[in-house]
Amino acid sequence: MRLLLLLLLCLCEAQSQVATRPNIIVLMADDLGIGDPGCYGNKTLRTPGIDRLASEGVKLTQHLAASPLCTPSRAAFLTGRYPIRSGMAAENRLGVFLFTASSGGLPTREITFARLLKDQGYATALIGKWHLGLNCHSKADFCHHPIHHGFDYYYGLPGTNLRDCKPGGGSVFTTAFKSMVFIPLQIIGVAVLTLAVVNCLGLLRVPHAVFFCLLLLAALILGLFLAFLHYFQPLNCFLMRNLEIVQQPISYDNLTQRLTTEAAQFIRRNTKTPFLLVLSYLHVHTAHFASKAFAGRSQHGVYGDSVEEMDWSVGQILNVLDALQLASNTLVYFTSDQGAHVEEVSTKGETHGGSNGIYKGGKGNNWEGGIRIPGILRWSGVIQPGQEIDEPTSNMDIFPTVVKLAGSPLPKDRVIDGRDLMPLLQGITHRSEHEFLFHYCNAYLNAVRWHPRNSTSIWKAFLFTPNFTPKGANGCFSTHVCFCFGKFITPHDPPLLFDISKDPSERSPVTPSTEPRFHEILRVMREAADSHTKTLLEVPNQLSLGNIFWKPWLQLCCPSSGLSCRCDREKQDQRVSR
Repeated sequence: MRLLLLLLLCLCEAQSQVATRPNIIVLMADDLGIGDPGCYGNKTLRTPGIDRLASEGVKLTQHLAASPLCTPSRAAFLTGRYPIRSGMAAENRLGVFLFTASSGGLPTREITFARLLKDQGYATALIGKWHLGLNCHSKADFCHHPIHHGFDYYYGLPGTNLRDCKPGGGSVFTTAFKSMVFIPLQIIGVAVLTLAVVNCLGLLRVPHAVFFCLLLLAALILGLFLAFLHYFQPLNCFLMRNLEIVQQPISYDNLTQRLTTEAAQFIRRNTKTPFLLVLSYLHVHTAHFASKAFAGRSQHGVYGDSVEEMDWSVGQILNVLDALQLASNTLVYFTSDQGAHVEEVSTKGETHGGSNGIYKGGKGNNWEGGIRIPGILRWSGVIQPGQEIDEPTSNMDIFPTVVKLAGSPLPKDRVIDGRDLMPLLQGITHRSEHEFLFHYCNAYLNAVRWHPRNSTSIWKAFLFTPNFTPKGANGCFSTHVCFCFGKFITPHDPPLLFDISKDPSERSPVTPSTEPRFHEILRVMREAADSHTKTLLEVPNQLSLGNIFWKPWLQLCCPSSGLSCRCDREKQDQRVSR
């Protein structure tokens, strides 16, 4: 009888745990600065949806991206691990995937929180941007696709939103065009003209074959350039539903509304089942876009319009939860993948990047402006509303947080760098579990952060810093994004040391004369960095040059569209998605 009662109690406890497992909604902006939402101090952008979320939940003021670039940051967020552990950190200039027909991506051996939640019976969906690869060896293996990383349903852009995807939006390849097209054409032109003059003056007899070969080379370069301009948009900028292309090239008309509708429908389909929804916005990465209802309404041009339209979408998702009475059983998390891209300036001089508030730098570097991001969590009835927590936290922390809430054990065969946020959010503890955090610039350890256990200080030591251009600027405007090695950086020995708790804008580094413990602090941080480095295993580099270049055999194209790779099945496809 006692054994029977014990079994019944265990069964009731298990049923109670299953019944209280929360739904999880992740709302991730792209390149949104921490100075953009009203709840973080902005007075001129209207963000009532995000502000409402903050007032009803917890606002993290020292929430950090694991990387200041899209691809590695998102890999870390989904896996709870520094991107270098999965090979999602480049050793060259290109730190992200630019082509959907490349072979790199989030390795299949990596475990995402989506996969663990799916194993626990959650319905899972990713709506919006992916940017973590598609195929490995053929255009049908989809080894890096969201479907193979734990998401039951996918609707969105498999790559990233680029200027090149929007007619008239410009190009991210301008520097490459200059070095690979315009300069070679100029050299060939000068060579042909010089040889022609020399030949006419009789100083040297130049065979006609030489002129022919030079002109043929110029025609080849120009032809490839024009072909790239013509075909890049349809080949690289397309919308998928699960494994099928539904729009190629992508249309920006009411795109945010379409993403929001897909997200709302997924929620409504799963009111009786615990679910995970990741709504990954294309806003506010360039090219900027907004529907007619938002175009021209903000005080900050097309960037502001994009922010306010995205905020509208956040509000719509909250309204759906209210209408379905799911707010008390849903953890909502809002964030950005990294800081605002300060170098985004249009050819007309319009600022297309956002605000990082008081913080230095931005996307692409590890100054606070590049990695300090919005972090807002709401779970009505569980997390006390109106809180503000100024402890170091990471976007990697979402992994262990939601995995534990779903009742899944953490993987034992790998290092998980994230920490469970619930004790901090619920006031059980008032200290972050992160004593040390490591900031990578691509594959290079760039800075170390130390929050001593018995101190309010937060030390940040830079091993190198990017060379901003032009001198005195707040970004690398000559290269559009800061690079991580060679002539693009300044090494520091001893490291450049800041106390973030007193100098969050990183304006005044401490020195041995201003900080008596200067050398002791750096010694502890070096030891921590050495211990961390010893935990890194050698893995294939997913962002190597061989993995990121375009491969014709991996190129996806609309079925039955011939060689044009153009189709629009959005209006035709009325199937009820699963």
